[in-house]
Amino acid sequence: MTPPVIDWARAATDPEGVAREIGAACRGPGFFLLTGHGIAPALIEAVFAQAARFFAAPEAEKVPLSILANPHNRGWAAEGAEALDPASGQADRKEAFNIGLDLAADDPRVLAGEPFRGVNLWPDQPGFREAMLAYYDAALALGVDLHRAFARDLKLPEDWFAPHFSAPMATLRLLSYPAAQGTPGEIGAGAHTDYGSVTLLLTDGEPGLQIRPRGAGWTGVPHLPGAVIVNIGDCLMRWTNDTYVSTPHRVLPPERARRSVAFFLDPDPEARIAPLPGTGAPKYPPVTGAAYLRARLEATYEAEAPR
Repeated sequence: MTPPVIDWARAATDPEGVAREIGAACRGPGFFLLTGHGIAPALIEAVFAQAARFFAAPEAEKVPLSILANPHNRGWAAEGAEALDPASGQADRKEAFNIGLDLAADDPRVLAGEPFRGVNLWPDQPGFREAMLAYYDAALALGVDLHRAFARDLKLPEDWFAPHFSAPMATLRLLSYPAAQGTPGEIGAGAHTDYGSVTLLLTDGEPGLQIRPRGAGWTGVPHLPGAVIVNIGDCLMRWTNDTYVSTPHRVLPPERARRSVAFFLDPDPEARIAPLPGTGAPKYPPVTGAAYLRARLEATYEAEAPR
């Protein structure tokens, strides 16, 4: 089941038609490729260039930015620090760097210790912060707009999701996968489903990403230059009472070093995630966005594979 290609630019003239296409993809493979998204190619190029420079820096410069010392899911994750598929017995062979909603140290939400409301950690790298925040804003706007199409497809008012994404727990994650070593069981990112509402992914074109739609085996996601790979996360699957599907995916060890840029859009911390109207008898109890995300992250970092 190959993810369809959907032209987002058509939503300006045919919002119902595009919403139907997106809804079909969300019920089927759980993935689609989005063209016409409006994110400037120059900005995308700058983000990849800054990410490459960061990952090439000495480890000593990254350690002070460790995500393991940050309670707000921000900072650097070293290779082997995560195990997305703990049952495999293998840690992921990847590095990552997380950026969240950019808040000042004296922001009332930071001072109050609200969940996932911390300050970002920044490397001493000219242009890094500016490029990442510009991309963060562009991806956030696109992700929120996509929820308007979800609402249309689900026969809800177009702005139904808007109040739940006023200051969302969105995370921009830079990823770097080293070239395969050929060791038994080696994996770039173990089989998993994403935690949030929707994920927007850019890749450098190096193969490795595979999905496993329901009733099918593992299949590679094709690279379409300039397109954003979009997939549904567990939070939106839960929200839609399993109307939409969150599809397992993984990253195989690449032949050459591979870079990608993921934007994980979770709702506001206090958003109430309960089955939507019209989706049948509830399969899940209500939960807040923050409680759900915290539980999923703790499982990822506490179940590290042996190294």
